[in-house]
Amino acid sequence: MNKILTLGAAALASALLLSGCGTTQPATDAADRPGSKVTLTDATGHRITLDHPATKVIATEWMPVEDLVTLGINPVGISDIKGYTRWNHSAPLRTKPADIGTRGEPSMDTIARLSPDLIVATQTLSSAAVEQMRAIAPVLVLQDGDRSDQVGRMMTNLDLLAKATGTAEKATKAKKDFDAQVAKSRQAIADAGLQGTKVANADGYKTSNQISIRAFTSGSQVGAINELIGLKSAWTLTAKENSGLVTTDVEALTRLGDVPFLYIPWAGKENDLFKQQMTHNALWKSMPFVKHDKVHRLDDTIWQFGGPRSMGRYAQAVAQALTA
Repeated sequence: MNKILTLGAAALASALLLSGCGTTQPATDAADRPGSKVTLTDATGHRITLDHPATKVIATEWMPVEDLVTLGINPVGISDIKGYTRWNHSAPLRTKPADIGTRGEPSMDTIARLSPDLIVATQTLSSAAVEQMRAIAPVLVLQDGDRSDQVGRMMTNLDLLAKATGTAEKATKAKKDFDAQVAKSRQAIADAGLQGTKVANADGYKTSNQISIRAFTSGSQVGAINELIGLKSAWTLTAKENSGLVTTDVEALTRLGDVPFLYIPWAGKENDLFKQQMTHNALWKSMPFVKHDKVHRLDDTIWQFGGPRSMGRYAQAVAQALTA
């Protein structure tokens, strides 16, 4: 009886969390009417007005690229096309946009030649670069994370882009699809009796013989999705950055306990730290989750910092890994 009550309370809490995020609220606005002017306020408080919903859009970061593709908008230019194509299979490009350079240093000459209606950037881009782009076209700066409400921020960004491009109906569909996948994954976790299970997400890399572990805490985007589908974070580390990530060392793994360990390789399967470089590490081999075969490598084409499409695939992948 107590178990039934506990599961019922958890399901209710999850439902309330989903409704609190407003993930299925329509992004309706005058921008949906062709020819209407669109007024937007971005994450920096900067206010821009477009004469009409934007159609020629450039994105300097992959998260808005995914959202634009989800909304049916084909960006005319993006940063690091090769990288996006490699890491994000949730929202594949339908056309061949121009490559505007790296995500940290976009080419202003290339952007100017493309004559965009709108440039979408995130707060990770330097303010100097944003000011240069504002001399070319209106710039919408998005907050690329919020460790206090990652899902809410993800949906807010989608709605802003929908308003800017007049694609509210497609935003509503994307949110409904996300909610449906989360509900399906949450049910699979509950059916397997795993609701409330602690899990640890991480990735890692090695430089100059020094191994670094990136912990995806409960404040990370994937950590937030874990909670939506009924899981909890095994990490006790507190993130200071909006990404919800904390860089630590191998010894931090010893404090996780016997929990499922989830990871997507930092540099893909060709450079899998945990499968290739840690196999002879005595400390790694002593971990309870390694001994008990609880290490789960997820599909590395799921962009862990993406939008609803990526996060829907992530929820599905976690549920499948834990219930297989």
